[in-house]
Amino acid sequence: MPATQARGVRAFARGARAVFRYLDSVVGGQDYQRYLAHMRRAHPDRPVLSERDYWRERYADAERNPGARCC
Repeated sequence: MPATQARGVRAFARGARAVFRYLDSVVGGQDYQRYLAHMRRAHPDRPVLSERDYWRERYADAERNPGARCC
């Protein structure tokens, strides 16, 4: 593969990864990981929720407090 073509492929891959990270953050893909980091840093003595329980509680909270949702 010529050098210019390889650079183009690497640039495309970097761009695709950036788009994926952005979309992942928009839909909340890293929320549980951020929750774990927060709990370890700010509340090391408290138990952490499992991922399943975290999402269950998060959706229940969204139902209790609709906030700015349209529907």
